[in-house]
Amino acid sequence: MSTDPTPPNARPRWYERVEDGGERFLFASRWLLAPLYLGMVVALVEIIVKFFQELWHLVSHIVDANGDTVILGVLALIDLALLANLVLIVIFAGYENFVSKIAAARKSEDRPNWMGHVDFSGLKMKLIGSIVAISAIGLLADFIGMEDDAHIDAALLTWRVVLHLTFVVSGVLFAIMDWLGEKRLLITKQTHGHADEDD
Repeated sequence: MSTDPTPPNARPRWYERVEDGGERFLFASRWLLAPLYLGMVVALVEIIVKFFQELWHLVSHIVDANGDTVILGVLALIDLALLANLVLIVIFAGYENFVSKIAAARKSEDRPNWMGHVDFSGLKMKLIGSIVAISAIGLLADFIGMEDDAHIDAALLTWRVVLHLTFVVSGVLFAIMDWLGEKRLLITKQTHGHADEDD
């Protein structure tokens, strides 16, 4: 009596080859994101150019400028610096989370401490935190500039405050959702741990 070594529910080899090829293609499709991060590097260069333009304008008018003008100029520089930090976080964390690990930075002494430790949830919180900070600096600049601009649009300023509060509330909600997700994951691990001990 002959026995068939092939299980009755085994899939044919051609099916496994097609499945393997399709999965390899899908996995390789992550490299389609790489040009997007290269484009973000170009955007970072543009921010740096704008930063030095603002710096030159501030330095060249430092003698004739009053205190409020200097404060507004410095706030503009801080705003651009925060924006550059935001772009850099998106480049590094996004590339490592969705494309590939940056091998060149693994043994580098200058590797930022947060590189490799920022997951999608952490990236989201850093993004919303940077956006809130940029929005707050913009609002501060608007309020300082109210003394020099008598024709400031009150309705526009109100909408900026509302938008800033929306960013703040969104950040708080994101933090609460992440906390609830981590708490649920911890409870699930504890439940499975007790179930394994009972078995």
